[in-house]
Amino acid sequence: MKTLLIMRHAKSSWNYPELSDYDRPLNGRGKREAPRMGKHLRQEGLVPDMILTSSAKRARSTANRVVKASGYAGKVKKLDALYDTVLGAYFKTLQVQPEKYQSVMVVGHNPTMEQLVEHLTGHIKLMPTAALAHIELPIERWETLDLYTKATLVNLWTPKTLFTD
Repeated sequence: MKTLLIMRHAKSSWNYPELSDYDRPLNGRGKREAPRMGKHLRQEGLVPDMILTSSAKRARSTANRVVKASGYAGKVKKLDALYDTVLGAYFKTLQVQPEKYQSVMVVGHNPTMEQLVEHLTGHIKLMPTAALAHIELPIERWETLDLYTKATLVNLWTPKTLFTD
């Protein structure tokens, strides 16, 4: 059994119209919510073995803040393939993960994060910014993950459901 954590990047800023979508930073709310979700991972005992993130600035910043708050000790792998992509890119990326990783977290963008949750679990779930889905995969080896894998949605947390401010 493998664990997949799917996180949408935290809230980004639209205050810099001269920046490309790829270069948009987190806004104040995003900078607060990302570490809160990292702390929640630690409290739930779900700190992953590997974190993979889109190479876009807001996703990298989200992943880095999650790392600091969760106590994750590994490296964060930044992948261009996880930016502005289709569902298949996530499957391909996960299929080549080393078997030593029991738990992998991906940080990316909508609509792909919602599509990934729905495709794997059969549940249509909204993934607002900084949302985090905990999914159990009925596989022993990452290479066996495919478009037909039927997984279990254990939980889905959003900043709004976890924090009152």
